[in-house]
Amino acid sequence: MGKAQSGSVFVFDEPTIGLHPLDVQTLLTVFQTLIESGATVIVIEHDLDVIRSADYILDMGPGGGEAGGRLVARGTPEQIKNAADSVTGKFI
Repeated sequence: MGKAQSGSVFVFDEPTIGLHPLDVQTLLTVFQTLIESGATVIVIEHDLDVIRSADYILDMGPGGGEAGGRLVARGTPEQIKNAADSVTGKFI
């Protein structure tokens, strides 16, 4: 973490599973530290605190399983809030 991460890409798949909400806040601080060190952080997540903290969101849906798999909205959290096809937008 102390080294420059410029050019590094980190991919996290559901990293908040099983975490206490205070630990989620710690994880968000770690993500921010990576970003400030020059890294790109990609997170696949359902936790609304993590989604709200994103710079850019790709919202997949419109549902899960067979009802999902297509891009229904993309943009900043504010743009997702205003996207008619985004279920996520109703909650952030």
